[in-house]
Amino acid sequence: MKKFRHELKFYINQFEYEILRKKVGAVLSLDAHSNDNSGYLIRSLYFDNMHDNDLYEKNYGILRRKKYRIRVYNCSDQVIKLERKNRVGEYIMKESASLSREEYEKIMSWDYSFLNQRDEKVMKDFYFLLRNEHLSPRLIVDYMREAYVGKESDVRITFDKGLSTCSGNVEPNYLFNPHLATVEALSFPTLIMEVKYNEYLPTIIRHLLQLDRHHRSAISKYVICREKKMQLQNF
Repeated sequence: MKKFRHELKFYINQFEYEILRKKVGAVLSLDAHSNDNSGYLIRSLYFDNMHDNDLYEKNYGILRRKKYRIRVYNCSDQVIKLERKNRVGEYIMKESASLSREEYEKIMSWDYSFLNQRDEKVMKDFYFLLRNEHLSPRLIVDYMREAYVGKESDVRITFDKGLSTCSGNVEPNYLFNPHLATVEALSFPTLIMEVKYNEYLPTIIRHLLQLDRHHRSAISKYVICREKKMQLQNF
């Protein structure tokens, strides 16, 4: 059964990152999916309705929110996931289901009736929103994720670097294009640290991170990139 987890987000600078990654790397394991010490590329295609509810609910401070996205790693079609991220305050729960490349192509060509035949609830709910709330592809979000994991409380510390997006309309092949032209959405040397855990944050991690010293914020990569895209389109 899925359960909600704590998720804390912080803006940090390059100097803080270099110190923290060494501390965290000494006690936690590098995520097995990492290409190397720099991590792996996450590319997400976000969906929103015609009223941009996901964009404005975040800005209006709505406590309970949901976002739908299709996510791939390192621009590969070997793993394609439809995800729904549920948030209540600082608590999150992620639901996901696998898609084939063919199924992804069908969704992007508006041939999505197969979703209602799938067993996963997230698929059926996505079908309902596509059909009844006119959910549509809005935005590509890119970043490199350097992730460290631990068994105690399923703790996960991530450093997300190079947040960027593409400025034009989303085309189906963008998700898998390793040469996709993107623009920086978060200026260097700023990056994002995320701290996720179940019931409690292990004492040693709390001590190493010294979270009170860092700038905690209700960060949404989707909102940052949407605002960047709107800024570019206004020029």
